[in-house]
Amino acid sequence: MNDISPPTPDFVSRLWNLCHVLRDGGITYHEYVNEITYLLFLKLARETGVERSLPVGYRWRDLASRNGTSQLPFYRGLLQHLGSHGTARIRAIYSDAATGIRQSEILSVLVREIDHLEWYSLKHESLGDLYEGLLEKNASEKKSGAGQYFTPRPLIETMVRLVKPCAGELVQDPAAGTGGFLVAADRYVRSTTENLATLTPTQKRFQRRHAYEGMELVPDTHRLLLMNALLHGIDAPLHLGDTLTEDGIQLSKADVILTNPPFGTKKGGGVSSRRDLKYPTSNKQLAFLQHIYGNLRLSDKRRISRAAVVVPDNVLFDDNAARQVRRDLMHKCNLHTILRLPPGIFYAQGVQTNVLFFARGASDENNTKEVWVYDLRTRMPRFGRRTMLLRHHFAEFENAFGDDAFGRSSALVRRVDTGPAGRFRCFDRAAIAARGDNLDISWLKAREASQRASRAKEPPSALARQAILEIQAALVDVHAILRELEPETRR
Repeated sequence: MNDISPPTPDFVSRLWNLCHVLRDGGITYHEYVNEITYLLFLKLARETGVERSLPVGYRWRDLASRNGTSQLPFYRGLLQHLGSHGTARIRAIYSDAATGIRQSEILSVLVREIDHLEWYSLKHESLGDLYEGLLEKNASEKKSGAGQYFTPRPLIETMVRLVKPCAGELVQDPAAGTGGFLVAADRYVRSTTENLATLTPTQKRFQRRHAYEGMELVPDTHRLLLMNALLHGIDAPLHLGDTLTEDGIQLSKADVILTNPPFGTKKGGGVSSRRDLKYPTSNKQLAFLQHIYGNLRLSDKRRISRAAVVVPDNVLFDDNAARQVRRDLMHKCNLHTILRLPPGIFYAQGVQTNVLFFARGASDENNTKEVWVYDLRTRMPRFGRRTMLLRHHFAEFENAFGDDAFGRSSALVRRVDTGPAGRFRCFDRAAIAARGDNLDISWLKAREASQRASRAKEPPSALARQAILEIQAALVDVHAILRELEPETRR
């Protein structure tokens, strides 16, 4: 999408290793990210120029210049001060911020190590991406619980490339998390506008302040969202709230929605309290899906609103409210493409997922004429730590999808149905209705026997290399467990 190189995994790992210093100071695993990001944000604000938003006297250099026992009390006061002074965004980031660090020596080590990292070795523009890398590193640590539904960056980038957000459009994520979709959308728009240089001053102001909107339920995650957006030059409305309550009604009608809503049901089994949802349900993803297609602007000849949404399999085949939601979606929108994702995409075990691509119609009736299904699940490896999901895994799907972001009939007619032996198939609306509007469509069969035979033909050297990779991955897991056990051993 652009020529900005992301920070190296080694750089991110060095930052992440500072969390072990926190652990030695009695900070729990779940507190790691908050503690490290309070400090990291101050440092990155200095490196990126965002520091001008911070009150004078309460910036990185003011903290780093303190010595000995005076540093920790100053840091505690700094967090409180930033929660009530500076710009509205800074106040929101540091609202109710507090540190669990109790030893001056621990804080001194963290500040010194962060200050001494070779920041000049990173391009100025990639510092925000470094922050993204730290968030992703946290998500990959299964014990933290933060990555249960963390959306892999290659998947986000594919969804953004295919939906093609444009300058002047409002892009929304009603389950924003740490802002991955919004940051990727902004990066895409910048790549098509020479980093906004081709826009007028009014258009630039819209892109920075009004082109993106999000809502996040969890306060700590919302804090990370605000930090991440600010480091990427996004100063748009990012709300703390529950989209499935009346909070969600305040979200604007959008031109583009990109999201991975949380899976599961509301606690206690109660239905969503959103009064504007046509089909009340306790199923979070069904409620979110209703919000998404209901919050797209009506399309016209000038502008077509569209969405790409990650959903679990049960959205495609469940009965009752799920069937009603699917029918309503296909009436109001052109559901033109479903991507069946491979296993292991998300850290939650056993979750099978898909991406729905659809465009809002100009009316509320009969907008879906045909649905194309791409099976990227069958005969695919199980992704995870040992087999990383990379951009090239989506290359064939992107090529089959084509260049049209709107699913218009003039573009769909150029697609190629590969037949029962291929991955891309077309099903017209009548065929889907005959299935009871069940969209969980598969036709390829796994070839486990042939795969075993294929592996048997691999040369011994290839099998040995694979065994080494698996052993190395297992050792990483063992070392992580050992680090968690060490404090208990010392006690």
